[in-house]
Amino acid sequence: MNHIASKNIEPRTNKLTNSHKVVGLEEAIRRTNLRNGMTISFHHHFRGGDKVVNMVVDKLAQMGYKDLHLAASSLTDVHEPLIEHIRNGVITRISTSGLRGRLAQEISFGLMKEPVVFRSHGSRASAIANSEIHIDVAFLAASSSDPMGNAAGYSRSANAKSICGSIGYALPDAQYADKVVIITDDLVPYPNRPSGIVEMDVDYVVVVDSVGDSSKIASGAIRDTKNPRDILLAQQAAKVIINSGYFNTGFSIQTGSGGASLAAVKYIRQSMIDRNIKASFALGGITAHMVRMHQEGLIERLLDVQSFDRVAAESLMSDRMHKEISSIEYASPTEPGSATHFLDIVILSALEVDTNFNVNVLVGSDGIIRGAIGGHPDTAADAALSIIVCPLIRGRIPCVVDKVTTLITPGNTVDVVVTEYGIAVNPLRPDIKQKLQEAKLNILDINTLKEKAEQIIGKPQPLPFGNKTIGVVLGRDGSVIDEIKNIEAKDM
Repeated sequence: MNHIASKNIEPRTNKLTNSHKVVGLEEAIRRTNLRNGMTISFHHHFRGGDKVVNMVVDKLAQMGYKDLHLAASSLTDVHEPLIEHIRNGVITRISTSGLRGRLAQEISFGLMKEPVVFRSHGSRASAIANSEIHIDVAFLAASSSDPMGNAAGYSRSANAKSICGSIGYALPDAQYADKVVIITDDLVPYPNRPSGIVEMDVDYVVVVDSVGDSSKIASGAIRDTKNPRDILLAQQAAKVIINSGYFNTGFSIQTGSGGASLAAVKYIRQSMIDRNIKASFALGGITAHMVRMHQEGLIERLLDVQSFDRVAAESLMSDRMHKEISSIEYASPTEPGSATHFLDIVILSALEVDTNFNVNVLVGSDGIIRGAIGGHPDTAADAALSIIVCPLIRGRIPCVVDKVTTLITPGNTVDVVVTEYGIAVNPLRPDIKQKLQEAKLNILDINTLKEKAEQIIGKPQPLPFGNKTIGVVLGRDGSVIDEIKNIEAKDM
């Protein structure tokens, strides 16, 4: 006992509550040895409620950093303050899956000298793992973290402030970045279990007042729609699923962002009950509707790379059959075990579809970037049945066109296009067409849908694109599949 008592060690209670990793934001930045020209990364699980990107880049600007490469999983309208940081040379390069809001608009008009590089979620994950994207410092928001850096997108603490659920898009960053800084507003006692990010991958932990507004996760493109047209599209998509030949016990499913695609899962529920059909797993962005069907026994497992609402986030925390997965495990084209390779059905939205079934989900028909690639091309390529839902006309703009403004998802990976005026089946899938015709669904040629749109509103005029490349779209194999040109006039 005397020998043990003579040891000069800190009391164990201090070791469990204090850590050399817990420092202020500025100190964390200094300790990472970040230098001008390096790459910093962020995730977007708080979507429109994110506070970390602006917080960190503001601090980097104050500290005098320049020429940084911002490699975020996605950027939204809340990141408008980045405009000034781009103008001032703090940020000179961006790699992302999507852009929205005024930031996207200014970039569309030529704000940046270097083109933005757009990758799908699966391609980004693969690029990080293969060192095509080398992250020097990852700044990762967490709903909770212990002092050692075990971090998660939820918290069991009574003091929890900001819950986002799965942080699957942050996991490759944590695993492969040279330095990792966790930013949290809920420092909990060690050990924080279970956790998505583990302490071995974390260098520093920064505690702030708030990392995000959870109420803004389920907004915009992932809203729970009440739009009658979206509901009609969702019902038609459900009929395609039910009659496709893939609607059997053990099928797997994912819904993309967009009101109609998210709502489609609600309309297959009753048929699953009536036919005693159970799904093996639901994948991707998990919603309250999927959680409910899982709790009812209709979906065996939930594989969650991004929680689309608070119900999903809370389910992830409490249900062992609701699993958080990284974007590598989700959709990496170079990972043989990624979940998309085992996906039966995916329902996706679109800004435009052309007569070759190519899809655009990134650039609006006005030439302004206003969306995200997300997992669109990943799931369309890998799923046994890929369904695109989109209105024939959006406002006064046709959505079925001769040629998409920007190619995101190649037409040879798209099987069915659902509009409120009819359903088009890719000629590459005569088997699906036959089944849907036998079910008496309204099957039309894709060219007929395009002509119908033009009859209603006329043929759109060419866009006033300039000669400057402001964006480069990379395919799943890393090759350039399209370029985005600047829009010349703001007052068009």
